[in-house]
Amino acid sequence: MARAALKWSTQKLAEMASVGVNTINRFEDGQDARLSSVDKMKRALESAGVIFLSDGQTIDGGPGVRLAKPKA
Repeated sequence: MARAALKWSTQKLAEMASVGVNTINRFEDGQDARLSSVDKMKRALESAGVIFLSDGQTIDGGPGVRLAKPKA
């Protein structure tokens, strides 16, 4: 969902996170990924403006993502 919010391809996320496309595909398919790879993906998405929300941080009370407002 975070990658889709940015309209990034798996290739774009792979480049921005310095991980392989296969790593992203496996992770998105629900397979295990190295914690270091997940952290790299998270940091790349956050640097592009994605905000990860925990339980209780949304109107519905569930986890999710949002895009930060562009800086003026």
